[in-house]
Amino acid sequence: MSACPFCTPGHSVLFHNSLVYARRDLNPVTPGHLLLIPRRHVVNYFDTTDQERIALLQLLSEAKVWLVENYAPDGYNIGINVGEMAGQTIAHVHMHLIPRYRDDVENPRGGVRGVIPAKQSY
Repeated sequence: MSACPFCTPGHSVLFHNSLVYARRDLNPVTPGHLLLIPRRHVVNYFDTTDQERIALLQLLSEAKVWLVENYAPDGYNIGINVGEMAGQTIAHVHMHLIPRYRDDVENPRGGVRGVIPAKQSY
């Protein structure tokens, strides 16, 4: 079994607080795509502590400011995949902060609903 790629962040940390760190996604959806990752190895978001969830949201706000300063996006998608059937591929909780840009897709209506393409437009 291979080691968890999120348990040893190394030099990839852009910013952090005591419980969570932020890094760039290695396969970004858009320029500036970030991951916010609890330092403690925990697989399921619903198994995080209250303090970890608070720390995630605090770092989310800091990450948004960083994106504004460095990328000037027009919008954001925020998401956490929980479980294989929801698309989770790394067994360590991580929150995606995906900056969105005007015309990065033909029709952004529905946003995160696009995880099930037939349900995106309503």
